[in-house]
Amino acid sequence: MPSAGPTSKSPIKLGFFLRRLALAVPTLIGVLVVAFLLLYVAPGDPVQEMVGERADSATVARLRAQLHLNEPLPRQFAFYAGGVLRGDLGKSYITGRPITRDIAERFPNTALLAGSAMLLAILIGIPLGVLSARFPDTWVDRGASVGAYLGISFPVYWVGLVLILVFAVALRSLPPSGFGNGNPVYLILPALALGTRSIAVLTRQTRSAVLESLGADYVRTARAKGMPERSVVWRHALRPALIPIITVLGLDVGYYLTGSILTETVFSWPGLGRYVVNAIARRDLPAIQGSVLFLSVVFVVVNLITDILYAVVDPRVRYD
Repeated sequence: MPSAGPTSKSPIKLGFFLRRLALAVPTLIGVLVVAFLLLYVAPGDPVQEMVGERADSATVARLRAQLHLNEPLPRQFAFYAGGVLRGDLGKSYITGRPITRDIAERFPNTALLAGSAMLLAILIGIPLGVLSARFPDTWVDRGASVGAYLGISFPVYWVGLVLILVFAVALRSLPPSGFGNGNPVYLILPALALGTRSIAVLTRQTRSAVLESLGADYVRTARAKGMPERSVVWRHALRPALIPIITVLGLDVGYYLTGSILTETVFSWPGLGRYVVNAIARRDLPAIQGSVLFLSVVFVVVNLITDILYAVVDPRVRYD
């Protein structure tokens, strides 16, 4: 965990990386175990899902042997973990395609959607929070607070449907769904739907953090020197407040990854979230296993990057 301390020339140490990576290993092992057990928690026989109900017993027995399903559970886990370490997440029961290829094709679209939603949250949420802190108990502050409460309260799929009704059906200004061969216009509504909650959370967090910074001694000193209020707020009060803001953004990555499942379904966005929904509907367990494992690794990596950004933003941060 980061803590405030004296400034050092190299606040990020190799030991910190090694400790964070060591802490991530048990998490990844736990996710690997949970993903493996999905095969046994789900009802039904996975081989029957592959071949259908009319397949002969010889075909079923051969496939069970190929998938190592006749082996004891520890050996099955060893085969599965070994494949994951080699980058082999198995093949889809439905299409027969490697799961890694499906993820490689669809995750860039999900990353584009999540990145656009995060960009909207930063460009809208942080300025709103700063304005609310600079003008507390005014109509600006009250309006931003009401909007933040509403943004947190509404689920992402409901926001998506409302945006489609307003901008696509009523105003006919934006396309309701689809990818449009990469046309940025098709990205606006799903990114706004996915980023609405994050905008609300970021607005509240920024307001709270900046208000706390505005009461600090260094801010009073800057004002005493005659610096313009705008410079005091944006240059002196905002930077120390970025630590909790970065924390919120790092945690929101998990929301972007899970919220993209509903968002991509509502807007027919060809990303990994929609791929997971289709895999669940078809009971394609290897696709579900591989997607859950991949998204978990992404979340762990983003949390590590978030810790690194602490020291980049605030040089007073050191790692004990």
